[in-house]
Amino acid sequence: MTKNEIMQYLESKGSAQSRKIYSRHGARPPFYGVKIADLKTVLKQTGKDQKLAEELWQSGNSDAMYLAALMADERIITIETLRMWVRGAYWYMLSESSVAGVAAESPHGWKLGLEWIREDDEMIASAGWATLSGWIALHPDNELDTDTITSFLQDIKHSIHTQKNRVRYSMNNFVINVGVYVEMLSTQAQQVARAIGKVNVHMGKTSCKVPLASDYIDMCIAKGRLGKKRTYVRC
Repeated sequence: MTKNEIMQYLESKGSAQSRKIYSRHGARPPFYGVKIADLKTVLKQTGKDQKLAEELWQSGNSDAMYLAALMADERIITIETLRMWVRGAYWYMLSESSVAGVAAESPHGWKLGLEWIREDDEMIASAGWATLSGWIALHPDNELDTDTITSFLQDIKHSIHTQKNRVRYSMNNFVINVGVYVEMLSTQAQQVARAIGKVNVHMGKTSCKVPLASDYIDMCIAKGRLGKKRTYVRC
């Protein structure tokens, strides 16, 4: 499929109801309001295609941008492209899900996560924490910088409630991911989760809720998921 064919398909799959929902979450025109399941239908035909992904991202259409990150080839995407993409990821589905997902799966994930969490821009900083969360969910514990992760847990413990809105959300998820995926640090993450308690995040005019990190970690452990790494984080 070409970029034009994909854009025509996306337009045909958009709906007013989905546009309304996405707008409540932060999307803004241009976008059609396409369900992720329909985006994945395109992906089944194209597979990973970095050139086409970059063309779709440049369209500025939120649906196409999300699809671009799903389509991106994590093996060859450059660090410069990821840096450009994160600056265009203006709402959380693009910043914390799509761009952070492909960044985490790429060889550049840890470096970019460390870089982005230091940014003043809320969406970039939240993407950074989401990238680090994905990285630790994917990589064996013996490949992780556990000293830095431990330091981050303590920083989050003392600062999460004063951070910007979406940064609070991504920090909370980082604690959850450490507790679930990094077995040697799980107990420490659980202690931090209990210390931070409920994290308040303004979710707009939506019914979305922020998971209580301590309960979520406990639930995952009870289901036997402790230390079981993921093979991918994009979805």
